[in-house]
Amino acid sequence: MERRVLIAIFLSFIVLYAYQAFFVKPAPKPGAAGAQTQSSKTEPPNVAKPAAPAAAVPASAPAAAPLVADSQEKDTVVETRDVIAVITNRGARLKSWRLKKYLDQQDRKPQELIENKLPTQPLPMTLSTSDAQLDATLNSALYTVAGAPSSMISTPADVRFEYSDAAGVHATKTFHFVPDSYVVSVQVTVNQGNRAIAPALVWGPAVGDVAEVTRYTQSAEGLLFPLNKNSPDRLSVKNVTQQPTYDGDFHFAGVDDNYFMTVALATGPSRVTYQPVTIPPPAGSKDTARTLVTYSIAPQKPQAVRFFVGPKDFGVLGAIGPEATKAINFGIFAVIVVPLLQSLKWIHGYVPNYGWDIIILTVLINLLIFPLRHKSVVSMRKMQEIQPEMKAIQDRYSKLKATDPAKQKMNQEMMALYKERGVNPASGCVPMLLTLPLIYAFYALLSTAIELRGAPFFGWIHDLSARDPYFITPILMGVSQLGQQLMMPTTGTDPAQQKMMMFMPIMFTFMFLWAPSGLALYWLVSNLWTIGQQYATNYIIGPPATRTIRPAAERRLKRVGGGKTEAADAQKS
Repeated sequence: MERRVLIAIFLSFIVLYAYQAFFVKPAPKPGAAGAQTQSSKTEPPNVAKPAAPAAAVPASAPAAAPLVADSQEKDTVVETRDVIAVITNRGARLKSWRLKKYLDQQDRKPQELIENKLPTQPLPMTLSTSDAQLDATLNSALYTVAGAPSSMISTPADVRFEYSDAAGVHATKTFHFVPDSYVVSVQVTVNQGNRAIAPALVWGPAVGDVAEVTRYTQSAEGLLFPLNKNSPDRLSVKNVTQQPTYDGDFHFAGVDDNYFMTVALATGPSRVTYQPVTIPPPAGSKDTARTLVTYSIAPQKPQAVRFFVGPKDFGVLGAIGPEATKAINFGIFAVIVVPLLQSLKWIHGYVPNYGWDIIILTVLINLLIFPLRHKSVVSMRKMQEIQPEMKAIQDRYSKLKATDPAKQKMNQEMMALYKERGVNPASGCVPMLLTLPLIYAFYALLSTAIELRGAPFFGWIHDLSARDPYFITPILMGVSQLGQQLMMPTTGTDPAQQKMMMFMPIMFTFMFLWAPSGLALYWLVSNLWTIGQQYATNYIIGPPATRTIRPAAERRLKRVGGGKTEAADAQKS
Protein backbone atom coordinates (compact mmCIF):
# COMPACT_ATOMS: atom_id res chain seq x y z
CA MET A 1 0.00 0.00 0.00
CA GLU A 2 2.77 2.43 0.98
CA ARG A 3 4.70 1.73 -2.20
CA ARG A 4 1.65 2.52 -4.33
CA VAL A 5 1.02 5.75 -2.42
CA LEU A 6 4.62 6.88 -2.83
CA ILE A 7 4.55 6.09 -6.52
CA ALA A 8 1.27 8.04 -6.81
CA ILE A 9 2.82 11.04 -5.08
CA PHE A 10 5.88 10.79 -7.29
CA LEU A 11 3.85 10.61 -10.50
CA SER A 12 1.53 13.39 -9.33
CA PHE A 13 4.43 15.77 -8.92
CA ILE A 14 5.88 14.73 -12.26
CA VAL A 15 2.55 15.56 -13.91
CA LEU A 16 2.31 18.86 -12.02
CA TYR A 17 5.81 19.88 -13.01
CA ALA A 18 5.39 18.78 -16.61
CA TYR A 19 2.15 20.75 -16.89
CA GLN A 20 3.82 23.90 -15.59
CA ALA A 21 6.91 23.43 -17.74
CA PHE A 22 5.21 22.64 -21.04
CA PHE A 23 1.69 24.09 -20.94
CA VAL A 24 1.80 27.20 -18.75
CA LYS A 25 3.66 29.85 -20.67
CA PRO A 26 5.16 32.95 -19.03
CA ALA A 27 3.45 36.25 -19.63
CA PRO A 28 5.51 38.07 -22.28
CA LYS A 29 6.90 41.51 -21.72
CA PRO A 30 4.91 44.53 -22.86
CA GLY A 31 5.15 45.50 -26.48
CA ALA A 32 6.03 48.85 -27.93
CA ALA A 33 3.59 51.72 -27.65
CA GLY A 34 2.95 51.77 -31.34
CA ALA A 35 2.72 48.03 -31.88
CA GLN A 36 0.41 46.98 -34.68
CA THR A 37 -1.62 43.80 -35.02
CA GLN A 38 -0.45 41.15 -37.44
CA SER A 39 -2.12 40.87 -40.78
CA SER A 40 -4.41 37.96 -41.49
CA LYS A 41 -1.77 36.44 -43.77
CA THR A 42 0.80 36.05 -41.03
CA GLU A 43 -1.48 35.22 -38.11
CA PRO A 44 -1.51 31.74 -36.61
CA PRO A 45 -4.48 29.62 -37.67
CA ASN A 46 -6.25 30.00 -34.31
CA VAL A 47 -6.06 33.80 -34.07
CA ALA A 48 -8.82 35.96 -35.48
CA LYS A 49 -8.36 39.23 -37.27
CA PRO A 50 -8.03 42.47 -35.30
CA ALA A 51 -11.07 44.44 -34.29
CA ALA A 52 -13.12 46.01 -37.05
CA PRO A 53 -11.93 49.47 -38.12
CA ALA A 54 -15.25 50.95 -36.99
CA ALA A 55 -14.27 50.22 -33.38
CA ALA A 56 -11.13 52.33 -33.58
CA VAL A 57 -11.08 56.12 -33.64
CA PRO A 58 -11.04 57.51 -37.18
CA ALA A 59 -8.51 60.18 -37.99
CA SER A 60 -11.09 62.59 -39.41
CA ALA A 61 -13.73 64.50 -37.46
CA PRO A 62 -17.46 63.84 -37.96
CA ALA A 63 -18.79 65.28 -41.21
CA ALA A 64 -21.91 66.91 -39.70
CA ALA A 65 -21.55 70.20 -37.86
CA PRO A 66 -21.54 69.61 -34.09
CA LEU A 67 -24.22 71.33 -32.04
CA VAL A 68 -23.33 70.12 -28.54
CA ALA A 69 -19.63 69.30 -28.40
CA ASP A 70 -16.33 70.45 -26.97
CA SER A 71 -13.77 72.38 -28.95
CA GLN A 72 -10.73 70.37 -27.89
CA GLU A 73 -9.80 66.96 -26.57
CA LYS A 74 -9.31 66.70 -22.82
CA ASP A 75 -9.23 64.11 -20.07
CA THR A 76 -11.41 63.77 -16.98
CA VAL A 77 -9.81 62.14 -13.96
CA VAL A 78 -11.98 60.41 -11.38
CA GLU A 79 -10.21 59.16 -8.27
CA THR A 80 -11.82 56.85 -5.71
CA ARG A 81 -10.38 55.06 -2.72
CA ASP A 82 -9.28 52.17 -4.94
CA VAL A 83 -9.09 53.47 -8.52
CA ILE A 84 -7.74 56.31 -10.64
CA ALA A 85 -9.85 56.44 -13.81
CA VAL A 86 -9.15 58.66 -16.81
CA ILE A 87 -11.89 59.30 -19.38
CA THR A 88 -11.16 61.07 -22.65
CA ASN A 89 -13.94 63.21 -24.10
CA ARG A 90 -13.08 61.88 -27.56
CA GLY A 91 -15.76 59.27 -27.80
CA ALA A 92 -16.32 59.47 -24.00
CA ARG A 93 -14.21 56.38 -23.43
CA LEU A 94 -12.00 55.04 -20.68
CA LYS A 95 -8.37 55.87 -21.31
CA SER A 96 -6.85 54.53 -18.10
CA TRP A 97 -7.92 52.49 -15.08
CA ARG A 98 -5.23 52.15 -12.43
CA LEU A 99 -5.52 50.22 -9.18
CA LYS A 100 -4.08 52.18 -6.27
CA LYS A 101 -3.61 49.16 -3.98
CA TYR A 102 -1.81 46.96 -6.53
CA LEU A 103 1.53 47.84 -8.10
CA ASP A 104 2.84 46.61 -11.42
CA GLN A 105 5.83 44.28 -11.43
CA GLN A 106 8.23 46.58 -13.28
CA ASP A 107 7.82 50.21 -12.24
CA ARG A 108 6.05 49.58 -8.91
CA LYS A 109 3.34 52.06 -9.86
CA PRO A 110 -0.46 51.60 -9.64
CA GLN A 111 -1.41 48.67 -11.86
CA GLU A 112 -2.88 49.68 -15.22
CA LEU A 113 -5.68 47.44 -16.50
CA ILE A 114 -6.37 49.13 -19.84
CA GLU A 115 -4.24 48.42 -22.86
CA ASN A 116 -4.17 52.04 -24.06
CA LYS A 117 -1.04 52.12 -26.25
CA LEU A 118 -2.45 50.43 -29.33
CA PRO A 119 -3.82 53.10 -31.69
CA THR A 120 -5.45 50.54 -33.98
CA GLN A 121 -7.49 49.02 -31.15
CA PRO A 122 -10.58 50.44 -29.42
CA LEU A 123 -10.58 51.86 -25.92
CA PRO A 124 -13.13 50.60 -23.37
CA MET A 125 -16.66 51.98 -23.75
CA THR A 126 -16.34 52.29 -27.51
CA LEU A 127 -19.80 52.10 -29.13
CA SER A 128 -20.61 49.65 -31.90
CA THR A 129 -23.73 49.62 -34.10
CA SER A 130 -24.57 48.18 -37.48
CA ASP A 131 -23.73 51.56 -39.09
CA ALA A 132 -19.98 52.08 -39.57
CA GLN A 133 -20.38 55.82 -40.28
CA LEU A 134 -22.41 56.30 -37.13
CA ASP A 135 -19.79 54.37 -35.14
CA ALA A 136 -17.11 56.69 -36.50
CA THR A 137 -19.11 59.71 -35.43
CA LEU A 138 -19.91 58.41 -31.94
CA ASN A 139 -16.35 57.30 -31.19
CA SER A 140 -14.43 60.30 -32.58
CA ALA A 141 -16.68 63.17 -31.47
CA LEU A 142 -15.54 65.54 -28.71
CA TYR A 143 -18.22 65.26 -26.04
CA THR A 144 -19.00 67.94 -23.48
CA VAL A 145 -18.44 66.96 -19.85
CA ALA A 146 -20.62 67.68 -16.83
CA GLY A 147 -20.09 66.63 -13.23
CA ALA A 148 -16.34 66.08 -13.38
CA PRO A 149 -15.05 65.92 -9.78
CA SER A 150 -12.18 68.18 -8.76
CA SER A 151 -10.81 65.82 -6.10
CA MET A 152 -11.11 62.26 -4.86
CA ILE A 153 -14.78 61.42 -4.49
CA SER A 154 -16.18 60.51 -1.08
CA THR A 155 -19.77 59.93 -2.25
CA PRO A 156 -21.23 58.35 -5.40
CA ALA A 157 -20.67 60.59 -8.39
CA ASP A 158 -21.95 60.80 -11.99
CA VAL A 159 -19.89 62.14 -14.89
CA ARG A 160 -22.04 62.90 -17.94
CA PHE A 161 -20.80 63.19 -21.53
CA GLU A 162 -23.01 64.58 -24.30
CA TYR A 163 -22.77 65.13 -28.05
CA SER A 164 -25.18 66.13 -30.81
CA ASP A 165 -24.78 67.35 -34.39
CA ALA A 166 -26.75 68.77 -37.28
CA ALA A 167 -27.31 65.29 -38.77
CA GLY A 168 -29.62 64.46 -35.87
CA VAL A 169 -27.18 62.33 -33.92
CA HIS A 170 -27.54 62.75 -30.18
CA ALA A 171 -25.59 60.65 -27.68
CA THR A 172 -25.03 60.69 -23.94
CA LYS A 173 -22.84 58.53 -21.72
CA THR A 174 -23.12 58.67 -17.97
CA PHE A 175 -20.46 57.06 -15.80
CA HIS A 176 -21.47 56.29 -12.22
CA PHE A 177 -18.63 55.88 -9.72
CA VAL A 178 -18.77 54.61 -6.14
CA PRO A 179 -15.95 55.69 -3.78
CA ASP A 180 -15.21 52.22 -2.36
CA SER A 181 -15.72 49.89 -5.31
CA TYR A 182 -14.06 48.62 -8.47
CA VAL A 183 -17.43 48.79 -10.24
CA VAL A 184 -18.38 51.50 -12.70
CA SER A 185 -21.85 51.76 -14.26
CA VAL A 186 -22.30 53.13 -17.78
CA GLN A 187 -25.63 54.36 -19.14
CA VAL A 188 -25.72 55.03 -22.89
CA THR A 189 -28.44 56.63 -25.00
CA VAL A 190 -28.07 57.15 -28.75
CA ASN A 191 -30.65 58.69 -31.10
CA GLN A 192 -30.41 59.32 -34.80
CA GLY A 193 -33.25 61.67 -35.61
CA ASN A 194 -36.36 60.13 -34.08
CA ARG A 195 -34.87 56.64 -34.04
CA ALA A 196 -33.44 55.22 -30.80
CA ILE A 197 -30.37 53.03 -31.28
CA ALA A 198 -29.05 50.42 -28.82
CA PRO A 199 -25.28 50.14 -29.39
CA ALA A 200 -23.02 47.47 -27.98
CA LEU A 201 -20.36 48.50 -25.49
CA VAL A 202 -16.93 47.37 -26.64
CA TRP A 203 -14.04 46.73 -24.27
CA GLY A 204 -10.74 46.79 -26.10
CA PRO A 205 -7.85 44.33 -25.63
CA ALA A 206 -7.99 42.98 -22.08
CA VAL A 207 -6.54 42.57 -19.55
CA GLY A 208 -3.91 45.30 -19.74
CA ASP A 209 -1.57 44.08 -16.99
CA VAL A 210 1.16 43.28 -19.50
CA ALA A 211 3.95 43.77 -16.97
CA GLU A 212 3.14 40.48 -15.26
CA VAL A 213 6.25 38.38 -15.86
CA THR A 214 5.89 35.49 -13.43
CA ARG A 215 5.66 32.09 -15.15
CA TYR A 216 2.59 31.30 -13.05
CA THR A 217 0.50 34.03 -14.64
CA GLN A 218 -2.48 32.74 -16.57
CA SER A 219 -2.81 34.31 -20.01
CA ALA A 220 -5.86 36.40 -20.78
CA GLU A 221 -8.92 34.42 -21.79
CA GLY A 222 -12.65 34.86 -22.10
CA LEU A 223 -14.67 34.43 -18.92
CA LEU A 224 -18.37 33.66 -19.31
CA PHE A 225 -20.68 32.58 -16.48
CA PRO A 226 -24.18 31.67 -17.72
CA LEU A 227 -27.01 31.66 -15.19
CA ASN A 228 -27.79 28.02 -15.93
CA LYS A 229 -24.30 26.77 -14.95
CA ASN A 230 -22.53 26.24 -11.64
CA SER A 231 -19.15 27.54 -12.73
CA PRO A 232 -17.86 29.95 -15.38
CA ASP A 233 -16.67 28.87 -18.80
CA ARG A 234 -13.08 29.79 -19.61
CA LEU A 235 -12.72 30.50 -23.30
CA SER A 236 -9.33 30.14 -24.93
CA VAL A 237 -8.32 31.91 -28.13
CA LYS A 238 -9.28 28.78 -30.04
CA ASN A 239 -12.71 28.73 -28.39
CA VAL A 240 -13.57 32.33 -29.22
CA THR A 241 -12.24 31.95 -32.75
CA GLN A 242 -14.56 29.01 -33.35
CA GLN A 243 -17.53 30.64 -31.60
CA PRO A 244 -17.21 34.39 -31.02
CA THR A 245 -20.84 35.18 -30.09
CA TYR A 246 -22.85 34.01 -27.06
CA ASP A 247 -26.47 34.87 -26.25
CA GLY A 248 -28.20 34.44 -22.91
CA ASP A 249 -28.33 35.52 -19.28
CA PHE A 250 -25.00 35.74 -17.51
CA HIS A 251 -23.77 36.29 -13.97
CA PHE A 252 -20.85 38.03 -15.65
CA ALA A 253 -19.04 38.09 -18.97
CA GLY A 254 -15.65 39.47 -19.90
CA VAL A 255 -11.95 38.66 -19.81
CA ASP A 256 -9.63 37.65 -16.99
CA ASP A 257 -6.09 36.55 -16.36
CA ASN A 258 -4.35 35.19 -13.29
CA TYR A 259 -4.91 38.14 -10.95
CA PHE A 260 -7.25 40.68 -12.57
CA MET A 261 -10.39 40.78 -14.64
CA THR A 262 -12.73 43.12 -16.45
CA VAL A 263 -16.28 41.81 -16.72
CA ALA A 264 -19.77 43.11 -17.31
CA LEU A 265 -21.99 42.07 -14.42
CA ALA A 266 -25.50 40.63 -14.79
CA THR A 267 -27.47 42.67 -17.36
CA GLY A 268 -30.32 40.33 -18.23
CA PRO A 269 -30.57 38.80 -21.72
CA SER A 270 -27.52 40.00 -23.66
CA ARG A 271 -25.25 39.21 -26.56
CA VAL A 272 -21.55 38.86 -25.78
CA THR A 273 -19.02 38.86 -28.61
CA TYR A 274 -15.34 37.98 -28.28
CA GLN A 275 -12.45 38.58 -30.64
CA PRO A 276 -8.75 37.68 -30.19
CA VAL A 277 -6.12 40.23 -31.16
CA THR A 278 -2.47 39.35 -31.77
CA ILE A 279 0.02 42.03 -30.77
CA PRO A 280 3.52 41.56 -32.24
CA PRO A 281 6.62 42.29 -30.15
CA PRO A 282 8.65 45.45 -30.68
CA ALA A 283 10.97 45.49 -33.68
CA GLY A 284 14.19 43.63 -32.93
CA SER A 285 12.79 42.07 -29.76
CA LYS A 286 13.09 38.35 -29.05
CA ASP A 287 9.79 38.32 -27.20
CA THR A 288 6.90 36.37 -28.66
CA ALA A 289 3.68 37.96 -29.83
CA ARG A 290 0.98 38.58 -27.23
CA THR A 291 -2.61 37.56 -27.75
CA LEU A 292 -5.31 39.52 -25.94
CA VAL A 293 -9.08 39.29 -26.18
CA THR A 294 -11.59 42.02 -26.88
CA TYR A 295 -15.23 41.67 -25.96
CA SER A 296 -18.46 43.60 -26.36
CA ILE A 297 -21.81 43.34 -24.61
CA ALA A 298 -25.19 44.33 -26.01
CA PRO A 299 -28.15 44.09 -23.57
CA GLN A 300 -31.49 43.40 -25.23
CA LYS A 301 -33.11 46.15 -23.18
CA PRO A 302 -31.68 49.67 -22.73
CA GLN A 303 -30.12 49.85 -19.28
CA ALA A 304 -26.99 50.80 -17.39
CA VAL A 305 -24.24 48.20 -17.64
CA ARG A 306 -22.12 47.56 -14.56
CA PHE A 307 -18.47 46.70 -15.15
CA PHE A 308 -16.13 45.23 -12.55
CA VAL A 309 -12.54 46.18 -13.37
CA GLY A 310 -10.25 45.07 -10.60
CA PRO A 311 -8.47 42.34 -8.66
CA LYS A 312 -9.63 38.78 -8.27
CA ASP A 313 -9.63 39.20 -4.51
CA PHE A 314 -11.89 36.71 -2.75
CA GLY A 315 -13.21 39.29 -0.29
CA VAL A 316 -13.78 41.96 -2.94
CA LEU A 317 -15.62 39.56 -5.23
CA GLY A 318 -17.59 38.14 -2.32
CA ALA A 319 -19.00 41.62 -1.67
CA ILE A 320 -20.45 41.58 -5.20
CA GLY A 321 -22.02 38.16 -4.79
CA PRO A 322 -21.10 34.52 -4.16
CA GLU A 323 -21.07 33.79 -7.90
CA ALA A 324 -18.35 36.39 -8.47
CA THR A 325 -15.87 34.48 -6.31
CA LYS A 326 -15.98 31.62 -8.81
CA ALA A 327 -14.00 33.78 -11.20
CA ILE A 328 -10.92 32.75 -9.19
CA ASN A 329 -9.69 29.50 -10.67
CA PHE A 330 -8.67 27.53 -7.58
CA GLY A 331 -8.99 24.24 -9.46
CA ILE A 332 -10.40 20.94 -8.24
CA PHE A 333 -9.27 21.53 -4.66
CA ALA A 334 -11.20 24.77 -4.24
CA VAL A 335 -13.05 23.22 -1.30
CA ILE A 336 -9.68 23.13 0.52
CA VAL A 337 -8.15 26.28 -0.97
CA VAL A 338 -10.93 28.62 0.15
CA PRO A 339 -10.70 27.69 3.87
CA LEU A 340 -6.90 27.86 3.63
CA LEU A 341 -7.08 31.32 2.09
CA GLN A 342 -9.56 32.56 4.66
CA SER A 343 -7.43 31.15 7.47
CA LEU A 344 -4.33 32.74 5.98
CA LYS A 345 -6.03 36.14 5.76
CA TRP A 346 -7.31 35.78 9.32
CA ILE A 347 -3.77 35.12 10.56
CA HIS A 348 -2.54 38.03 8.43
CA GLY A 349 -4.78 40.31 10.45
CA TYR A 350 -2.57 39.59 13.47
CA VAL A 351 0.79 38.92 11.78
CA PRO A 352 1.10 41.21 8.73
CA ASN A 353 3.66 39.12 6.84
CA TYR A 354 2.41 36.35 4.58
CA GLY A 355 5.64 34.37 4.95
CA TRP A 356 5.16 34.07 8.69
CA ASP A 357 1.46 33.53 8.09
CA ILE A 358 2.28 30.47 5.95
CA ILE A 359 4.56 29.15 8.70
CA ILE A 360 1.88 29.65 11.38
CA LEU A 361 -0.80 28.04 9.21
CA THR A 362 1.51 25.09 8.48
CA VAL A 363 2.06 24.55 12.21
CA LEU A 364 -1.69 24.70 12.87
CA ILE A 365 -2.38 22.16 10.12
CA ASN A 366 0.28 19.81 11.48
CA LEU A 367 -1.19 20.16 14.96
CA LEU A 368 -4.53 19.02 13.58
CA ILE A 369 -3.06 15.91 11.97
CA PHE A 370 -0.68 15.21 14.87
CA PRO A 371 -2.75 12.25 16.19
CA LEU A 372 -3.01 10.68 12.74
CA ARG A 373 0.70 11.04 12.10
CA HIS A 374 1.52 9.66 15.55
CA LYS A 375 -0.70 6.67 14.90
CA SER A 376 0.96 6.22 11.52
CA VAL A 377 4.46 6.14 13.04
CA VAL A 378 3.35 3.67 15.71
CA SER A 379 1.85 1.45 13.02
CA MET A 380 5.02 1.66 10.96
CA ARG A 381 7.04 0.74 14.06
CA LYS A 382 4.86 -2.35 14.55
CA MET A 383 5.36 -3.22 10.89
CA GLN A 384 9.11 -2.87 11.40
CA GLU A 385 9.02 -5.21 14.38
CA ILE A 386 7.27 -8.02 12.49
CA GLN A 387 9.49 -7.72 9.41
CA PRO A 388 11.52 -10.85 10.30
CA GLU A 389 8.34 -12.93 10.62
CA MET A 390 6.96 -11.50 7.39
CA LYS A 391 10.23 -12.31 5.66
CA ALA A 392 10.10 -15.86 6.95
CA ILE A 393 6.58 -16.33 5.59
CA GLN A 394 7.56 -14.86 2.21
CA ASP A 395 10.63 -17.09 1.99
CA ARG A 396 8.58 -20.25 2.54
CA TYR A 397 6.45 -19.42 -0.50
CA SER A 398 9.13 -17.72 -2.62
CA LYS A 399 9.52 -20.67 -5.02
CA LEU A 400 5.82 -20.84 -5.83
CA LYS A 401 4.44 -19.12 -8.90
CA ALA A 402 1.99 -16.28 -8.48
CA THR A 403 -0.70 -18.40 -10.16
CA ASP A 404 -0.20 -21.33 -7.76
CA PRO A 405 -3.30 -21.70 -5.51
CA ALA A 406 -0.98 -22.46 -2.60
CA LYS A 407 0.35 -18.90 -2.93
CA GLN A 408 -2.90 -17.68 -1.40
CA LYS A 409 -1.90 -19.31 1.88
CA MET A 410 0.92 -16.78 2.15
CA ASN A 411 -1.57 -13.91 2.13
CA GLN A 412 -3.70 -15.68 4.70
CA GLU A 413 -0.69 -16.17 6.99
CA MET A 414 0.29 -12.51 6.53
CA MET A 415 -3.20 -11.30 7.44
CA ALA A 416 -3.24 -13.61 10.46
CA LEU A 417 0.10 -12.15 11.55
CA TYR A 418 -1.25 -8.59 11.15
CA LYS A 419 -4.29 -9.46 13.23
CA GLU A 420 -2.25 -11.22 15.93
CA ARG A 421 0.11 -8.26 16.37
CA GLY A 422 -2.56 -5.57 15.94
CA VAL A 423 -0.99 -4.06 12.83
CA ASN A 424 -2.89 -2.17 10.11
CA PRO A 425 -0.61 -2.04 7.04
CA ALA A 426 -2.64 0.80 5.51
CA SER A 427 -2.54 3.15 8.53
CA GLY A 428 0.91 4.40 7.63
CA CYS A 429 -0.44 5.82 4.36
CA VAL A 430 -3.16 8.06 5.81
CA PRO A 431 -1.02 11.16 6.56
CA MET A 432 0.54 10.99 3.09
CA LEU A 433 -2.89 10.80 1.49
CA LEU A 434 -4.01 13.80 3.56
CA THR A 435 -0.87 15.76 2.72
CA LEU A 436 -1.14 15.33 -1.06
CA PRO A 437 -4.36 17.40 -1.44
CA LEU A 438 -2.85 20.02 0.87
CA ILE A 439 0.17 20.30 -1.42
CA TYR A 440 -2.05 20.88 -4.44
CA ALA A 441 -4.27 23.26 -2.45
CA PHE A 442 -1.28 25.31 -1.30
CA TYR A 443 0.05 25.34 -4.85
CA ALA A 444 -3.28 26.67 -6.17
CA LEU A 445 -3.45 29.17 -3.33
CA LEU A 446 0.05 30.53 -3.85
CA SER A 447 -0.20 30.75 -7.62
CA THR A 448 -3.71 32.25 -7.90
CA ALA A 449 -4.49 34.24 -4.74
CA ILE A 450 -3.79 37.90 -5.44
CA GLU A 451 -3.14 38.44 -1.74
CA LEU A 452 0.22 36.69 -2.22
CA ARG A 453 1.12 38.48 -5.46
CA GLY A 454 4.31 40.35 -4.70
CA ALA A 455 4.04 39.53 -0.97
CA PRO A 456 7.56 39.53 0.55
CA PHE A 457 8.85 37.33 3.36
CA PHE A 458 12.29 38.57 4.34
CA GLY A 459 15.78 38.87 2.88
CA TRP A 460 15.95 37.56 -0.65
CA ILE A 461 12.31 36.40 -0.90
CA HIS A 462 10.40 39.35 -2.35
CA ASP A 463 7.45 37.47 -3.83
CA LEU A 464 5.98 34.35 -2.24
CA SER A 465 4.06 33.56 -5.43
CA ALA A 466 7.29 33.35 -7.49
CA ARG A 467 10.23 30.98 -7.23
CA ASP A 468 13.09 31.52 -4.81
CA PRO A 469 15.62 33.50 -6.91
CA TYR A 470 18.59 31.79 -5.22
CA PHE A 471 16.99 28.34 -4.72
CA ILE A 472 17.84 28.43 -1.01
CA THR A 473 14.38 27.45 0.23
CA PRO A 474 13.94 24.40 -2.04
CA ILE A 475 17.45 23.14 -1.24
CA LEU A 476 16.77 23.40 2.49
CA MET A 477 13.47 21.65 1.86
CA GLY A 478 15.29 18.82 0.09
CA VAL A 479 17.78 18.41 2.93
CA SER A 480 14.96 18.29 5.47
CA GLN A 481 13.12 15.75 3.28
CA LEU A 482 16.21 13.54 3.25
CA GLY A 483 16.54 13.79 7.03
CA GLN A 484 12.90 12.87 7.41
CA GLN A 485 13.33 9.80 5.19
CA LEU A 486 16.35 8.62 7.18
CA MET A 487 14.35 8.82 10.41
CA MET A 488 11.30 6.93 9.18
CA PRO A 489 10.97 3.32 10.37
CA THR A 490 11.92 0.75 7.75
CA THR A 491 8.77 -1.20 6.95
CA GLY A 492 10.08 -3.29 4.10
CA THR A 493 13.22 -4.81 2.70
CA ASP A 494 12.47 -4.30 -1.00
CA PRO A 495 15.68 -2.72 -2.40
CA ALA A 496 13.76 -0.95 -5.20
CA GLN A 497 11.43 0.64 -2.67
CA GLN A 498 14.38 1.66 -0.49
CA LYS A 499 16.10 3.36 -3.44
CA MET A 500 12.92 5.15 -4.46
CA MET A 501 12.43 6.47 -0.95
CA MET A 502 15.95 7.92 -0.94
CA PHE A 503 15.54 9.28 -4.47
CA MET A 504 12.33 11.15 -3.62
CA PRO A 505 14.05 14.07 -1.80
CA ILE A 506 16.19 14.68 -4.88
CA MET A 507 13.14 14.75 -7.14
CA PHE A 508 11.24 17.00 -4.73
CA THR A 509 14.17 19.42 -4.60
CA PHE A 510 14.39 19.56 -8.38
CA MET A 511 10.66 20.19 -8.80
CA PHE A 512 10.52 22.82 -6.06
CA LEU A 513 13.30 24.85 -7.68
CA TRP A 514 10.68 26.48 -9.92
CA ALA A 515 7.71 26.24 -7.57
CA PRO A 516 6.42 29.30 -5.67
CA SER A 517 8.75 30.08 -2.78
CA GLY A 518 5.74 30.09 -0.46
CA LEU A 519 5.06 26.44 -1.35
CA ALA A 520 8.69 25.50 -0.68
CA LEU A 521 8.44 27.36 2.62
CA TYR A 522 5.31 25.41 3.56
CA TRP A 523 6.93 22.08 2.71
CA LEU A 524 10.15 22.97 4.55
CA VAL A 525 8.29 23.88 7.74
CA SER A 526 6.14 20.76 7.43
CA ASN A 527 9.26 18.59 7.10
CA LEU A 528 10.90 20.20 10.13
CA TRP A 529 7.71 19.64 12.11
CA THR A 530 7.61 15.98 11.04
CA ILE A 531 11.22 15.48 12.11
CA GLY A 532 10.46 17.01 15.51
CA GLN A 533 7.34 14.88 15.89
CA GLN A 534 9.33 11.78 14.90
CA TYR A 535 11.78 12.45 17.73
CA ALA A 536 8.88 12.94 20.15
CA THR A 537 7.14 9.76 19.02
CA ASN A 538 10.34 7.72 19.24
CA TYR A 539 10.84 8.98 22.79
CA ILE A 540 7.27 8.08 23.75
CA ILE A 541 7.17 4.57 22.26
CA GLY A 542 10.80 3.73 22.98
CA PRO A 543 13.25 1.77 20.82
CA PRO A 544 11.89 -0.96 18.52
CA ALA A 545 11.65 -4.47 19.90
CA THR A 546 13.92 -6.94 18.11
CA ARG A 547 12.68 -10.40 17.22
CA THR A 548 14.94 -13.07 15.71
CA ILE A 549 13.30 -15.78 13.67
CA ARG A 550 15.49 -18.86 13.11
CA PRO A 551 15.34 -20.55 9.70
CA ALA A 552 12.98 -23.50 9.39
CA ALA A 553 15.86 -26.00 8.95
CA GLU A 554 17.45 -24.86 12.22
CA ARG A 555 14.18 -25.33 14.06
CA ARG A 556 13.83 -28.88 12.70
CA LEU A 557 17.34 -29.82 13.94
CA LYS A 558 16.72 -28.59 17.45
CA ARG A 559 17.49 -31.46 19.85
CA VAL A 560 15.05 -32.71 22.44
CA GLY A 561 15.61 -35.03 25.47
CA GLY A 562 18.22 -37.84 25.16
CA GLY A 563 20.13 -36.10 22.37
CA LYS A 564 17.45 -36.92 19.79
CA THR A 565 16.24 -34.41 17.25
CA GLU A 566 12.62 -33.43 16.81
CA ALA A 567 12.59 -35.15 13.43
CA ALA A 568 13.94 -38.44 14.84
CA ASP A 569 11.51 -38.34 17.71
CA ALA A 570 8.65 -37.77 15.31
CA GLN A 571 9.68 -40.82 13.21
CA LYS A 572 9.69 -43.14 16.20
CA SER A 573 6.38 -41.94 17.41
